[in-house]
Amino acid sequence: MMQRKDSHLAVVDVGQSKIRVLVADVRDGAVRYCGHAVEAARGIKRGIITDLQPASAAIDAAFKKAEIAAGCSIAHATTGVGGAHVRGFVSRGGIRLGGKLREITQEDVRAAVEHARNVQLPADRSILHLLPQEYLVDEQGGIHNPAGMVGSTLEVNLQMLTCLTSAMQNIVTCMNHAGIEATDTVFEALAAAEAVLSADERELGVCVLDIGTASTEIIVFFEGSVAHTASLPIGGDHFTNDLAMMLRVPLAEAENLKINFGHSVVTSVSEAQQVNIPSGPSGQEQLVPLRYISEILEPRARELFQMIRDNLRQGGVLQALGAGAVLTGGGAKLDGLLDHAESLLRAPARIGTPVPLSRMPHGLADPEFSTLVGLLLYSHRTGKLRTAQDTSLRTKLRSIAGGDI
Repeated sequence: MMQRKDSHLAVVDVGQSKIRVLVADVRDGAVRYCGHAVEAARGIKRGIITDLQPASAAIDAAFKKAEIAAGCSIAHATTGVGGAHVRGFVSRGGIRLGGKLREITQEDVRAAVEHARNVQLPADRSILHLLPQEYLVDEQGGIHNPAGMVGSTLEVNLQMLTCLTSAMQNIVTCMNHAGIEATDTVFEALAAAEAVLSADERELGVCVLDIGTASTEIIVFFEGSVAHTASLPIGGDHFTNDLAMMLRVPLAEAENLKINFGHSVVTSVSEAQQVNIPSGPSGQEQLVPLRYISEILEPRARELFQMIRDNLRQGGVLQALGAGAVLTGGGAKLDGLLDHAESLLRAPARIGTPVPLSRMPHGLADPEFSTLVGLLLYSHRTGKLRTAQDTSLRTKLRSIAGGDI
């Protein structure tokens, strides 16, 4: 009989092609792998639920497999949110602390954030994250934690991430149909960064490119804080579709060719190498030069990184990548993408794989699972922060009440 334990954490990455669920056990502050499951996605297009019933069934099947693998029942989970509908912008706001200098409290910090977030959003959009970039005390910036400092004004530059309310709510609804409560929703690139970045990279300036099936999520860190976010409508499926159209093969065959023979730099492929592929309804095979496959893939790769470059330039962070770019997600595994990243972004680039959890199978140390592992690490870290804040609040209330609380 499966047991339900409060020490278990569960997360789900709802993608266009796959539903991934990961379960871990948290004991004495350590996160240990318990089990995971991968299920083919249905009823999902471009990060949006398009058909509730098959999408709910796929999510339900993924959680049931994960429960069997982990040996426990799952009641709640954190889910990732991605797709081109996710948008970020910076808002600035603050408060006056009075007529003379005084110490800044945590309540003051929260009030400054509330003022910065007080912007009019379109009716169809919801706030996904509020990410302080820096605080300013008496117009002096570069401050990450102003609590305890002394000043007369407190302002904050706030990175606000929003998403389509319906897109987020439909994922939550599908989870509810599977008997799972969604405890938190997290931008997928923010989660991926949790799994693939070092503290030094966040300080020096780094861009994480989470290349998924239908979109590429971008998040830039500088001096330890989120400096820029974006989501572009190009992902791994666009490369597959290009091959399917130009070679006139089914999508499944095009995906296989991309994974096993694809390279996005033409000059890196020998002119002599060829591969047999089925052609036409009869299934008769034809010989295709590998360089021709590369000639199809390279323009799409250049288009993607030109869009990324232009987006980073518009966001004012293109020159802030001291630690370069980190490519992750299933789409990052296409050979040659690092060359395009380094050429067009003029920065070093590497493939990001998730940091291993205790007892985690080797197969999960793959860019495809960076978001999934990152969701778990993010959920664990923010859970600890909330516990610490609750403990601090109870201590303060107990002190005010003379120890009766």
